[in-house]
Amino acid sequence: MIRLHNTKTRRKEEFVPLDPANVRMYLCGPTVYDRAHLGNARPVVVFDVLYRLLRHVYGAEHVTYVRNFTDVDDKINATALARQQAGAPGSLEDLIRERTEETIGWYHADMDALGALRPNVEPRATDYIGQMIAMIEGLIACGHAYAKEGHVLFRVRSYKDYGALSGRSVDDMIAGARVEVAPFKEDPMDFVLWKPSDDELPGWDSPWGRGRPGWHIECSAMSYELLGASFDIHAGGIDLQFPHHENEIAQSCCAHPEGGFARYWLHNEMLQVEGKKMSKSLGNFFTVRDLLDQGIPGEVIRFVFLQTHYGKPMDWTAEKAAQAEATLRKWRGLVAGIEPAPSPAPSVIAALCDDLNTAGAIAALHGMAGDPALLKASAEMLGLLGEGMGDWATAPEADLSAHAAALADLRAKAMETKDFAPVDALKAALLAAGVEVRMSKGGVELMPGPGFDAGKLPPLG
Repeated sequence: MIRLHNTKTRRKEEFVPLDPANVRMYLCGPTVYDRAHLGNARPVVVFDVLYRLLRHVYGAEHVTYVRNFTDVDDKINATALARQQAGAPGSLEDLIRERTEETIGWYHADMDALGALRPNVEPRATDYIGQMIAMIEGLIACGHAYAKEGHVLFRVRSYKDYGALSGRSVDDMIAGARVEVAPFKEDPMDFVLWKPSDDELPGWDSPWGRGRPGWHIECSAMSYELLGASFDIHAGGIDLQFPHHENEIAQSCCAHPEGGFARYWLHNEMLQVEGKKMSKSLGNFFTVRDLLDQGIPGEVIRFVFLQTHYGKPMDWTAEKAAQAEATLRKWRGLVAGIEPAPSPAPSVIAALCDDLNTAGAIAALHGMAGDPALLKASAEMLGLLGEGMGDWATAPEADLSAHAAALADLRAKAMETKDFAPVDALKAALLAAGVEVRMSKGGVELMPGPGFDAGKLPPLG
């Protein structure tokens, strides 16, 4: 039995799918204007674990996972326009498509590096413009939306349950939020479904003139087309709860009153870096690719994410990354050449079924050192220790016997003279070169470690 914390009801509930033969999940995907930053990656990893769990429980062929790409955005337009003005060939639409193809390629590469499975469907907003226009027309026809000055807006007060997801009344939202005041709005809280485009912006013909969709209508139209008027799970970051998810619910339930839209809402909390909010002004803002290029393996990033429950704020630290790398390197040594057990440990499945308790699942893995086959099968349930992610942990070939002999000789002399400075100096130089130094009564053992660089080995003699 899977139990999930439903943001909609503010409690943990037993998960009962509408149709066990077709379990359906939607995750708000990225706006593809640039590289994904570390905060963007957290929901991908968190809900990848949920996707794996659903596949385990219901069968891979019985789960449909949709994650969209928002490829209509002012930042995308600005980049394409700048390229056009710089002399790049092609129409603005061509350059926009080129930019989004580029950034989607980056996104796939980065999320693949984190061990995230690709969703079953990855719709692009621009491929569903016709469906969005049809949905907007339906909302106007039933009085939930109105057209004015080339815009179409949703009447927020026409949906009596608006604010239920975030737990706020419309009047409280107006008092406490920054709302766009515009002369074409009947009410300050009404939000845009369609807006006009000028000649320098991408646009599509519509009953209200040439324009483009608002952000919120995109997910509603795509989820309806791919998952239906009612589906099981809608997930995303807590930053999307209001206004994006609130607006999705309102327009979807009004456009398709025969359905209930999403039945379970899951939100992951925000990410910090070294105890502070990630921001460019603090110098602690970085993308997934930044970390990968620094030599931090994607599997390590994933492990750090999963050490914290998705419903709690997560703090990324260099110390956590180093500890995660050491643990994964040890585990990979244990499971090398081992076939995984037929199924994961019940303790791991039980932890994940308890509202995706990934921290509890990892704690269970620590007790499986004596059963490498079970460790491997259980870790793979979390997207760890897979065959395609372990190249980073392969120890490089290196002959360190001469350095080991030199260190052993210095240590023997130090035992007589009580001067350990030469021993400490050589050991420090070896550590700086990425060598793991192990000294015991039995002797000295040197092994290439993380970041080993033979070029930095200290000279001998």
